[in-house]
Formats: sequence, structure tokens, C-alpha cells
Amino acid sequence: MTHYNINGVRLWVEEEGTGPALVFIHEFGGDHRSWRLQVNHFKNRFRCVAYSARGYRPSDVPDSEEGYGQDIATADLLGVLDALEINQAHVVGLSMGAYTGLRFALAHPDRVTSLVSASGGSGSFPETRKHFLDETRTLADTILGGNSLDLPGFAASATRMQLKLKNPDAWQEFAEHFTEHSPMGSGFTLRRVQAGRPSLYDFADALRVLETPTLLMIGDEDEPCIDTNIFLKRTMPGAGLVTFPKAGHLINLEDPDAFNSAIDDFHAAMTADQWPLRDHATTGNSAYLSEDT
Repeated sequence: MTHYNINGVRLWVEEEGTGPALVFIHEFGGDHRSWRLQVNHFKNRFRCVAYSARGYRPSDVPDSEEGYGQDIATADLLGVLDALEINQAHVVGLSMGAYTGLRFALAHPDRVTSLVSASGGSGSFPETRKHFLDETRTLADTILGGNSLDLPGFAASATRMQLKLKNPDAWQEFAEHFTEHSPMGSGFTLRRVQAGRPSLYDFADALRVLETPTLLMIGDEDEPCIDTNIFLKRTMPGAGLVTFPKAGHLINLEDPDAFNSAIDDFHAAMTADQWPLRDHATTGNSAYLSEDT
């Protein structure tokens, strides 16, 4: 547990366990602590790495808006791997972290053994993209203008209430951790990372040739992410999709046992060479006949 100097800031990095590297990237509302239940599960078999992104204490909080951005977040992940002398890693990202994981796999496929993209894709679906951008920028203005993260509606949003209904104590911890974040770091992250990143649909051509084994995971009540993950499943030849029933955005906290088990099954399939690229014969639209008939 220490700081590493990466791309001009100090990032807080924690690691436990030995074995192949398994790196966790948190969502906008979380931080390195969000992965405790995953690290405890995997640390006996993996070198588990969790870090707080720039803008999230105890990492540095740059006071310039230009110190944030999606390309910077992707470069920071590379910096973490390099600082820890990790040549290849299994990468697990949630939401904002899932987007970073996807972009990192596109930019550095040789550094990614496998990718878990959980609850990713908010703001990418074309029909709702403008609403997402408007809402994100308005929230950023509210946070920065009031220098406060006292936003009861955030933790109680339609995609996070599932955690409260299932596990009130876990939800309360999530809500408290969120209020401990830096308002400036969160506001600039919203403006420059969340609202500044392109839609994943813009990368369709690159995603079609990305062969990295990928597990997509979503909750079936996480409305902002469902359509984009269907797109990703149809587009990425190495992707499989797991959907959790009656689940929202924080699926690693809502049902950590099922979340961890899905990753275990994914890794086991890869080890057994049972995670093939999608065969062309499975991509037809007919419910009855082969496309070659």
C-alpha cells in the first residue's frame, strides 16, 4: 500500500496476494475500497491490484481541469502496470473503470490477458447520449459550484437503489465513501472523463478485430448500460455476456459471490481453452436456417 509517481501525479496503489496479476479499476462513485470483496476472494490465487484514480484520495487531486481526461485515465492504468513491473494482467473494471479497461485493451492488447467489463457503457447508446452528457455536465457544475458531494439523490439513483434494497449496510458504506471523495476531483472527473469520452460505438471497427477474451457483465435493471452491452457482445468476437437478474449498476457489491463466481468461470474457461472467438456460423439473423443455406 503506497503511492507511485505516475504521469505527474501520485496514485495510491494497494496489492495483495501472489500469482498472475489481476488489476481492478473502480467506477465514478467508488474508489480502491470498492473492490475489497473481490480482492479477498481472489488474493489466494492472484496478485490483486486496486488503485484510486487521480482525483480520488489518497491519490493526488489535480487542481487543474486539464489534469483529467479519458486518455489520461487510460495512460494512468498503463503507468500502474509499468510501476509494478506487470507485463500482462487480467483487468477488471466497473462502469467508468470498464470503459478504461476497454480503451486500454484497444490501445495495448498485448498487456491484457483478459478483460472483465462490468456495468460499462453509460453515455454511449446513441438515443440517450445527449441526455447523459447534459446530466453529467449539470452534475459537475453542481458539485464544483457548491464544493460539496452532499448529493442524496446520487446513491439513491434508479440503478443504485438495488444495492440498498438487498444490503442496506453495504449501500450505506458506499454512500459514505462517496461523500469522502474530493468535490473538485469528482467534478473534474465528470467534466473531462465522463462527459469528455467518446461513445463506445465510435470504436466499432476497432472492437470488431479485438480478440482479447472479454467478459461483459450487467444488471438487468441497469438501463443506461443494457443496450450498449448488447452492441458490445454483437461486435467483439472475444466477448461473452452475463446478465444478473434483478440487479442494478453496483453488481460487484449487490451480489459479490455471483460476481466473483462469474469471473472464476470465465478464467476457468480460458484456462481450458473453452473461450473461443465467435464463429461466423453463429452470427446470422435467421431463427430457422443457416445463412449458408
